[in-house]
Amino acid sequence: MNRKSTAHSVGEARQFTRRPIVGYALYVTAATLFALNGSVAKVLLESGIPAARLSELRVTAAMIILVVIVALTNRPAFRLRRSEIRRLVVYGVLGIVMTQWLYFVALDRGLAVGVTLLIEFTAPIMVALWFRFGLKEPVGGRVWWALILALVGLAMVAQIWQGFTLDVIGVAAAFAAAVALVVYYVTGEKAVNGRSARDPVSLTMWGFVAAALFWAVVQPWWTFPWNVLGGESTSTGILASVQQPLLLTYMVVLGTVVPFWLVVASMRHLRASQASTVGMSEPVIASFFAFVLLGEVLTPVQLLGGAVVLLGVYLAERAR
Repeated sequence: MNRKSTAHSVGEARQFTRRPIVGYALYVTAATLFALNGSVAKVLLESGIPAARLSELRVTAAMIILVVIVALTNRPAFRLRRSEIRRLVVYGVLGIVMTQWLYFVALDRGLAVGVTLLIEFTAPIMVALWFRFGLKEPVGGRVWWALILALVGLAMVAQIWQGFTLDVIGVAAAFAAAVALVVYYVTGEKAVNGRSARDPVSLTMWGFVAAALFWAVVQPWWTFPWNVLGGESTSTGILASVQQPLLLTYMVVLGTVVPFWLVVASMRHLRASQASTVGMSEPVIASFFAFVLLGEVLTPVQLLGGAVVLLGVYLAERAR
């Protein structure tokens, strides 16, 4: 890219006007697609596909689609600046790979879709704490009340008075996914804003390139257990009757490529803290889908605990 085109891109980035309403609409749509994907992923995991391999399938297939889209619509986006590489690797490996894989691990350990997402979506509180201590931005004192509410709500969801009814490894994976989601929010926001802003589609593509390369190194494709494809799910829900290829297609296209692009596009209009606030809708929508499609039912106490967690997340965002 020559200096003139670079200057033009910089000028466009500076003149871009944020429209929060557009950002919220994009993110709610993405949250709905992601929410349904939770139920789809659980059925696929129950058909015998290991969590790491399902993540590998997801990011690699999504990468191929995104590369084709960018090749047809925006070839200059294949040019990488050296200053971008480290951020894209962090975004792809820590933000995309770890969020997805750890989420799958939690589901594979038997956690309900809604419970897993409630834990994962404590990320906005972590984002608020990051702005306070990492970026030294002013954050109101109510963030501490938010943290307390989230912990109380999660204790209700886990029903700890019954001896902690949730799988410990699954809970740990969900919390780790929350940390990875913070990385995804923060690095994604930085990549689509500022002087060297990159468009949402190519950013998503490069993130998935980094993610796919990571899995190709960690677990090479020639070791893939192809026999797990075509297996029958042990789920008794409505989705169990859907053919595995259709579920995999949804997971890759409508459960990955489209919502990830929508999230990144929304970040051109929303800050990380605003985007993570809208994300609170995902656990609610996902719980509804899991109830209808998988028959997962949360107890009244767990539902109340979930509401307390979401209240804590809301207060954390208000503290910003």
